[in-house]
Amino acid sequence: MSDTSSQRPFTERIKTFMPRTSPLNTSQQRGMEEFASRYELKLSDGLLDPVKVFGRQAPLTLEIGFGMGQTLIAMAEAAPERDFIGIEIHKPGIAQLCFDAGTRGLTNLRFYADDAVQVLEQGIVDGGIDTLQLYFPDPWQKARHHKRRFVRPDLIELVRRKLRMGGRFHMATDWAPYAEWMLEHMEAAPGFTNAWAKGEYYPRPDWRPVSKFEMRGHIAGHGVWDLIYTRMD
Repeated sequence: MSDTSSQRPFTERIKTFMPRTSPLNTSQQRGMEEFASRYELKLSDGLLDPVKVFGRQAPLTLEIGFGMGQTLIAMAEAAPERDFIGIEIHKPGIAQLCFDAGTRGLTNLRFYADDAVQVLEQGIVDGGIDTLQLYFPDPWQKARHHKRRFVRPDLIELVRRKLRMGGRFHMATDWAPYAEWMLEHMEAAPGFTNAWAKGEYYPRPDWRPVSKFEMRGHIAGHGVWDLIYTRMD
């Protein structure tokens, strides 16, 4: 069943996120003051030209909802041959990413402080992403909120369009019902194939750093499920 929410004006759409606010600490304030202008991308600039932004042609990874940015920073440091763009609306997370990226002198990282659906629709050309990462998104646990989940047919199709042929959609969650939901919807999604085995989760990959959020989950006894799907059409 298709979801027509992506055809509505943004102000009327069902949001996949819940805005939060909290004060910035000293390093986060410095991140915004000294480094934000270096790393921020704006939707008002139109479709992204990665070569213009990064000064080179390289595989592009896009992460939706990078939280406090630890995973994205670690991946950008570990893979200097790739370029990374994060999307986040939580200001302390954005500020921390700016501080960490700026003090490390990272040149292969940028961010959008906007809604991910808008970024995909307005900022990314079709076939422009090598890998899209969705790590530990809000599971929207109540049944009446399931329509807010990012992994749903209309947005899966949007992701498919934005990935290059052979590009990958990598998801991870510590909420078992959402893992089952992701598996069900991705197995049914046209144009994708399971990168591990049909109907199965992907073994935890070494290239996904363990975040503080995931470590807390392990301590609490939570499982973690990875899913990776490849665009084949």
